Amino acid sequence: MADRVRQRALSVLIKVGKCMEKVLEVTNVTKLYKNGRGIRDISFTIYEGDIFGFLGPNGAGKTTLMKIATGLCRAQRGEVKIFGYDIDSQQEKALQKVGCIIEEPAAYEYMSGYKNLLLSSRFYSDITTSRIDEVLEFVDLAQVKHEKVAGYSLGMKQRLGLAAALLSKPSFVILDEPTNGLDVEGTVKIRDIITRLSREQNVTFFVSSHLIHEIEIMCNRIGIINNGRLIREGLVSDLLDNQKETLEAFFIKQVREERGQA
Repeated sequence: MADRVRQRALSVLIKVGKCMEKVLEVTNVTKLYKNGRGIRDISFTIYEGDIFGFLGPNGAGKTTLMKIATGLCRAQRGEVKIFGYDIDSQQEKALQKVGCIIEEPAAYEYMSGYKNLLLSSRFYSDITTSRIDEVLEFVDLAQVKHEKVAGYSLGMKQRLGLAAALLSKPSFVILDEPTNGLDVEGTVKIRDIITRLSREQNVTFFVSSHLIHEIEIMCNRIGIINNGRLIREGLVSDLLDNQKETLEAFFIKQVREERGQA
């Protein structure tokens, strides 16, 4: 219920013309692979404070777009800006306030969770050991921080990856399928971390998933991608006509219409 109230509040702020900073601007982005798959002419904007859900079937192009947004690969056409900086020509400035997990979080399993984060902290100039303890506490791993990652559950490994993404106190976090493979408890924990950071620290999130229910609960805005094309985008409350239908029903209808199966 609190998340639904938050969605409505954000809708009101945008509708009455509050000045919302553009965090991510994607304009006519195209990236095609040799097999013909990829993304075509994708355009959308994520604003400060959004939890933007990127929803689509497996293979729809979600990870490809996120890789382009984080500079891991280049688009063939189009433009991506983060906080006004071009990801290709101004990558260091564009990614300065960004944390991310693309595909599976990486960790050295023979090391403890704490030592993994200590190693990650060396990529930054001002991460203290107290900051490492702080993020481990925030993702509920403080009690197991000195245990080897090999003994962590999948959910714990996902939360360790999220802790690494949060080390530098980013203003914008990109998460590719953060709840993939998790059980219900693990999924809820990840969702709670995301919503807490958004609510308490005004962190903006770009979250991909094919788990429709999670996106509906967590996100105030969504984009639906299918076969490499963005077929709908906007506020959840507007797209669902103020909750008169579920996101699952809306998603299925949009995908079938795009496929010509309506």
